[in-house]
Amino acid sequence: MACINPDGTLTEVARRVLGAMARRGAAFAVPEDLAGETGVPLHRVRATVRETGRAKLIEDDGAGWRLTALGREALDLDEDDGELA
Repeated sequence: MACINPDGTLTEVARRVLGAMARRGAAFAVPEDLAGETGVPLHRVRATVRETGRAKLIEDDGAGWRLTALGREALDLDEDDGELA
């Protein structure tokens, strides 16, 4: 399952998962928590995490994941206030 469209934009599932990470700020998230927050099935969250991790949109600390600057850019986040644009 692709999480990034051919035009470089995020799929709806990827947007939901990364949006949940954005709302956490600097806190790391585990796939199980993201599935609960987004309503996306756990297997799809895990696939999204793998693919967006390879694309450097999120980073892993060994216990969880959080957005990178590239991930925030992909979500069109406003760097000043951290809100979705």
